[in-house]
Amino acid sequence: MNELTGQSSLAKFLIYTAAFIIVVAGMKSAETLLVPFLLSVFIAVICSPLLTWLHERGLPYIVAILLIISLIVVFGIGIGAVVGSSINEFSKDLPVYQDKLQLITADAIAWLEGQGVSISGTQLKESFNPGTVMKMVGTTLASLGNVMTNAFLILLTVIFILSEETVFYTKLKAASSDSAKTLVAIERFTNSINRYMALKTAFSLLTGVLIMIWLWILNVDYPALWGLLAFLLNFIPNLGSILAAVPAVLLALVQLGFGDALLTAAGFVVVNVVIGSILEPRFMGKGLDLSALIVFLSLVFWGFILGPVGMLLSVPLTMTMKIAFESFDDTHWISVILGSGQSKEVVEG
Repeated sequence: MNELTGQSSLAKFLIYTAAFIIVVAGMKSAETLLVPFLLSVFIAVICSPLLTWLHERGLPYIVAILLIISLIVVFGIGIGAVVGSSINEFSKDLPVYQDKLQLITADAIAWLEGQGVSISGTQLKESFNPGTVMKMVGTTLASLGNVMTNAFLILLTVIFILSEETVFYTKLKAASSDSAKTLVAIERFTNSINRYMALKTAFSLLTGVLIMIWLWILNVDYPALWGLLAFLLNFIPNLGSILAAVPAVLLALVQLGFGDALLTAAGFVVVNVVIGSILEPRFMGKGLDLSALIVFLSLVFWGFILGPVGMLLSVPLTMTMKIAFESFDDTHWISVILGSGQSKEVVEG
């Protein structure tokens, strides 16, 4: 009997593993379709609280949706006009920055060798090449620009998602006579994810604006570009602020020198400490945190499946799964595993 039970458990494990691999492979092959859809869902979730607020102020849903879409278009055009040219210019200047970084690295090696520290330049280049960081940033920004070519499809999907949201609960009630418990769980889930995404977006936007202003004061090239990168990567806790700071600090080092590079790094540290360690916990609570290991694994997992956009959406996607698991009693234990262990429950507004 024990042997049969063991075989049954092994068979279930193999079936679940095979199903997971098939799903991942399917998502990987459908990347071009999934990325615009997930971006649409991401935008719709951010806009959902605004839609509710406008409707509560007396605006019909259709008018509120059109107003939100107009705001998105204006915001997108403004960002595209400011950042689009910066991406093109940065891509053109990228080889120059890489060459300068190589010279700085060679000078650093020569100085260290003069101090009696022997370093192999070839080995250092293979293990750490600052120019590669700049190239990765250029590739990532270019891929984001390519995604924006689907702007019309994304906007259209956002409209349909927001329109469906207005009648979803009515349809769910009509579909089942015993839907009260399900409705409570879904409402708890949607309220939590809407609150999380709205607050995270607001704090990420504040981070990007402050970084842009600081780099503009220091006269670092392309401050709007680095502000946008700081805004996007702020959705990745812990790792995001480091990833956003590295290219800006390297550029400041190449362009302005060691002192301004330190000031650039100090600006990133101050902004992220104040917003990430003081303001965000105060307004969002600590129950929405993810384990640092889960953050890293989600970055790798979603980046593998969806590319650079997947890396940017990795934590929001994982956070959505965590809140979904948390909203239902049967899956609450999975949410606990994904969490940081610093809080026992999600802090809701």
